[in-house]
Amino acid sequence: MKRGRLIQDYLADIFDVSQKAIKVVEGVAYADFEKNDEKIFAVIRALEIIGDAVKHIPDSLRAEYPQIPWRAIAGMRDKLIHDYFGINILRIWNTVQKEVPELLEVIKQMLENKSISEIQLRL
Repeated sequence: MKRGRLIQDYLADIFDVSQKAIKVVEGVAYADFEKNDEKIFAVIRALEIIGDAVKHIPDSLRAEYPQIPWRAIAGMRDKLIHDYFGINILRIWNTVQKEVPELLEVIKQMLENKSISEIQLRL
């Protein structure tokens, strides 16, 4: 029988995908990024996954980490999924350059928090 996913599983997803998104743009200038469909698609997909994963983090835990813009992350995911022709590539670039590394640091702290590892989320 398949076990339900834990909150820690979603945090690990966010952590792993954030690292991958950062790696995609490592050493890349914006002028090159905006012309590279593969990199754009990879970063957009990463942001979609991150946005989906944050929707599984309970409000009670989100409240303990107000420095993370939880709703904005989920909202960006919705925009990327449903309004894909209206995507602003510069916004995607700025997100992966500034906001994703900041998110990564906080998610790392959350994963190291023993009390979070004991919280279970069953789907």
